[in-house]
Amino acid sequence: MILSINEVKNGNLSLGSFVGLNAIIIQLSMPLNFLGTVYREIRQALVDLEALFKIFAQEIEVKEKKNAINLMINKCDITFENVHFFYKSQKPVLNNFSLKISRGENVAIVGQTGSGKSTIGRLLFRFYDPVKGRIMIDGQLLTNVTLKSIQQNIGIVPQDTVLFNDTILHNIQYGNPQASESQIQSAIKSACIDDFINSLPDGYHTIVGERGLKLSGGEKQRIGIARTILKDAPILLLDEATSSLDYTTEKNILSNLKKEKNNSSMIIISHRLSAITDIDKIIFLKSGTIIEEGTHSDLMNAKGEYFNLWKNQEVDDLI
Repeated sequence: MILSINEVKNGNLSLGSFVGLNAIIIQLSMPLNFLGTVYREIRQALVDLEALFKIFAQEIEVKEKKNAINLMINKCDITFENVHFFYKSQKPVLNNFSLKISRGENVAIVGQTGSGKSTIGRLLFRFYDPVKGRIMIDGQLLTNVTLKSIQQNIGIVPQDTVLFNDTILHNIQYGNPQASESQIQSAIKSACIDDFINSLPDGYHTIVGERGLKLSGGEKQRIGIARTILKDAPILLLDEATSSLDYTTEKNILSNLKKEKNNSSMIIISHRLSAITDIDKIIFLKSGTIIEEGTHSDLMNAKGEYFNLWKNQEVDDLI
């Protein structure tokens, strides 16, 4: 274009020829630029396809049997019988773990980090199968029932609650899309989040943002708890589900769950001991083995590992 301007200035090129040359350059540059974009997109698509095929090539670790039946729950009895488990590192995570939970019983599992607490929840939900031993619900082996029926009968609240970039109401309704308004209200009240929702300008229709970024950790956890309550599953698993809540709110939520889910079996995985003092049974895990079990009073009187952990947490709270 600079050369053309110079030619026009010297009288060797007319103004019309200059305009025509400009149009030709534009017509050439736009398709070439588009071809560059297409080439870049194709290369990126090939990279993504390679990653996708690697995922498809991975072998499924947990498979249903061809004659698998649906899980039928009557008593909500959960049994871990001599369970051994380790991940690919071959380091034992659970070692001869045995536990029985009866209908309406609330059991808390505590212990230091890496003791195998969360692994128990993953095995119950059948993300993995035990290396040895058996896991049964109402006498039915988990390996003999369908994965879908297990997921339908167990409500889980993880520590990191996954929320959709949608309204609070939609995120809670995900637990049971057919739930009535009264059921939703009851779940929200039990999760102690009704006051927070009512204080928002848009109320239930407030957008939570991607993965709930517009909410605090405690608010996200309470929405996750309300969602699981709404699911109304006979077995409830709380995996550090109240770790971001204050002591009073945590105690109120656990108290509400005990009242409303008195016919359900509930497993609470927790690091904070102050909120589980009135739980029916407390299991203390160490290196995948139960070393103490009983009520809070029993374990405090025993003055063992649980007693030491309680004293350490008391000191931390004072600090």
